[in-house]
Parts: sequence; C-alpha cells; structure tokens
Amino acid sequence: MKNRLVLFFLFCTSYVFSQNRPQLYNVDALPQSLLSNPGTAVSFDKHIGVPLLSGLSFEAGSSGVSAYDIFRDDISINEAISNALFDLSSTDYFNTNVQVELLSFGWRSSKSDIYYSGGIYHEIDVFSYFPKDLATLAYNGNADYIDVPFEFSELAFTAEALSVYHFGINKKINDSWQLGVRAKMYMSVANVNSINNRGDFTTRTTPNGPNFYTHTLRNVSLVANTSGVASFYDDEIDTDVTELVSNAFLSKNYGFGLDIGFTHFINEQWSITGSVIDLGVISHKDDVRNFTASGNYETSGIELTFPALIEGDEFTDYWQDIEDEFKDSINSNDSLSNNYTSWRPVKFNTSVQYAFGEDRSGTCNCRTSSSRKYVNKLGLHLNTIRRPRGLQTAITSYYDKDWTSGLLTRLTYTYDKRSATNLGFLVSAKINKFNLYLATDNLVQYTNVAKARGASLQLGMQLVFDNKL
Repeated sequence: MKNRLVLFFLFCTSYVFSQNRPQLYNVDALPQSLLSNPGTAVSFDKHIGVPLLSGLSFEAGSSGVSAYDIFRDDISINEAISNALFDLSSTDYFNTNVQVELLSFGWRSSKSDIYYSGGIYHEIDVFSYFPKDLATLAYNGNADYIDVPFEFSELAFTAEALSVYHFGINKKINDSWQLGVRAKMYMSVANVNSINNRGDFTTRTTPNGPNFYTHTLRNVSLVANTSGVASFYDDEIDTDVTELVSNAFLSKNYGFGLDIGFTHFINEQWSITGSVIDLGVISHKDDVRNFTASGNYETSGIELTFPALIEGDEFTDYWQDIEDEFKDSINSNDSLSNNYTSWRPVKFNTSVQYAFGEDRSGTCNCRTSSSRKYVNKLGLHLNTIRRPRGLQTAITSYYDKDWTSGLLTRLTYTYDKRSATNLGFLVSAKINKFNLYLATDNLVQYTNVAKARGASLQLGMQLVFDNKL
C-alpha cells in the first residue's frame, strides 16, 4: 500500500507539464504571439484561425525524476523509490497545462493602424508541489524520524479548467514603440485548490510518560476549496454533459483579467519586449464545497486496563475513545459552501533581440522602425510564472531564420529547473494565405522518451492575410 501511494506522488512528479512556450514568443509572423505579448509588432493585417485547430498546446516535463528513474530494470522498484525520495525536494513540482483555441481572429484598422484581435480558448492547468514530508512518512514511517516534524505546508496544489473570452488591441505608437492590451473574461468550469495549509506531525520520546513515544499534531490548519466539482460526487445533484458544456461557455463562476505588453525598437536592429499575462481573478460562488480541518492533538497511544477486564467490568472500546478524542481536538468539516476567489497564475515575459543579415530582395519590414528587413534574429527570452510558493522561471535563447517570405524556423535552447539540455525547434510555413506551424522542444531526449524530463508540442493552422504596403 505504501509503495502505491508513493508511486502516485512520483508518477505525478515524473510527468510535469510546464506552461512555458518559448518557441511562440516574439514571432511576429504568428497570431499566437499576441497571446504571450499583446504588444508584439505583428507583421500581418488579418488572421482567421481554423476552429479548434488554430492553436493547440500540449506540454510535458519533469522537475525531479523521469519514468525511467522509477521503472528501470537494473534495480528493484523499492530501491528506485528510495533513490527518488532522496533526490526530490519539497520545491519540486508537477504541472499539467493544455490549451486549445476554439476561435481566433484579428484585423488591422486602415484608419488608425490598430490591430484588433480576439477569440476563445479552453485551458486546463494543474499544479502541485511534491509533498516530500508526507511521501517520506507514507513510505518510511516515522521510526527513523524521531523529533523530526513532518510539515503539512508542503501540501499545495491547484487545478482548474476554464474557458477564456478575450479581445485585444495592438497599436504602433511611433517608430520606436508598439503597445498592446488584452481584456479577458474567465468562465471557470471546475476549480480545486489547497495552498494555505500549515501544521506538523511529530513523534517524540517521552520515557517518563505513560508511553515511550508521544505523537503530536500541532497548529493544524488544512483547507481545500472546490467549485464545479461537487456535482460529480454529490448524489443529490444531477449533472449531465449538457450542463457541463453550458458551464464551459457561460459559468456562474467567472472573473476578469488583463494582459499588457510592449515592443521597443532601440534602433533598426536591436529591440526589447515585455509583457504581463493573466493578471486576473475568478470569483467562485456556484457549486462550491469547502473542506477544513484545524486544531491540536497529542496521544501517547493506548493504555490498556487489564484489571477492569479481569474483574468482569465492561470492556473499554479503546479505538472509539481515540477517535472521539481526535474529533474533539481536530475540528473538521466537509460540507461548507463558502464563496472564495482564486488568482490566475500570472506570467511575466521579457526579451532582447538583435536582427542581422539584411534582405537584399527589396522588401521591407514596414511595421517596425526599420525600412529594412533582416532575415536573421538572435534573442534571449526570460519567462516567469507566479506559483503558490514562489516563481517558476525559465530562460531561453533563440535563433530565427527567414528562409523565404513564407518559411520561418526557430531554434531554441531553454534552461530551467527541469532540464539543462532542452533544445527546441519551430517551423512555420505559409502557402498563399494558409499558415501552418509546428513547434516542439527537448529534442535531445526524443531518442528515449522514458528518460526525458520534458517534452512539448504546439501546432496551429490559420489564414493570414498581408495587405500590400
């Protein structure tokens, strides 16, 4: 049983989904670049996404161990789990992120030179830190950890499925500045979060007490909030597919957010960018269920009273006494319906880019401060996501190459906590008005996926129109 429990923790940590899309950031030929920076200097005049296929993103990775580390055949499963528990820390995390664009469109105003864009996308985001103390307690027990507290604060996770309606404007202020802003309305389908837990469990030696060991729960405060989930386990609520789909597009649990971004051209070849994405909050007030537990508890185990049994007195139900004592000390409730709010995981982006290799064909990059077009770009991109206990950061270097007017490639190298050998690649091809892009990363590990600690795949199809300038 303990192997299965710890395997579950390790399995989740082995397949970490990361919300970092460096291949799509600052690619001015792709409409999807507007979702990571609404101030991108877009080089097209209109786009219409193929419904459900304009932007698909599936990303997986690991901040701690790979599937191979757990299921390798040269050591036993117990030894593999022990090694993983030793290597992992409470700062290791797992995250699942899937994003599907349901609708995508945009156009440029001929009068104001403002690019308007909007659409709908569905997102699933699950994030959890690895609860090292609880996994260690479940697997090894407490015999070797006398006087060592097992912290409940390590238990922190969020999970959310939502639809996002968005509309943005992108404006060229002058030859040096491009600014953008995007308004968002969130429709939460389901939400689960537990991020502010505290307290600890400790076993101490008490040779002068009624028992040699005393077990203590101290300052316990556990909270889990859910919305849109109770319908699935409450027999009194009848939920069908129609209601689920309805909540995805018009939910009573809704919120608002904002994206802001800029591009600044220092000169014809150097530029810097920055953006803040998903600065928003959601109010949960429908189909809400809360779970809480708080208090202090101490026990020295069971003290048997044999004389009472010998004298024929009524037998003491020791286990019931412990249960009653525990319930009196630890107040728990699983039927609360208190409204709550949840913050979106804010993303911060910044980059610096150098363009070189002037195109001598006579074409220009007329949307920027330069009348010249450069076919090569070198850049450095910093991506940060705010998570419950800190920031999750990745840094990416990239090289872009315009092979023809319709063929673009990007080669990336990303360094973050999960990998130091993450090479990625993007190719975007445009045939007439039809654009298709495909991006992936961690190419080095594709020869043996089981050993990989990260992988991603992004693809999209749309019609992109360029008016003659």
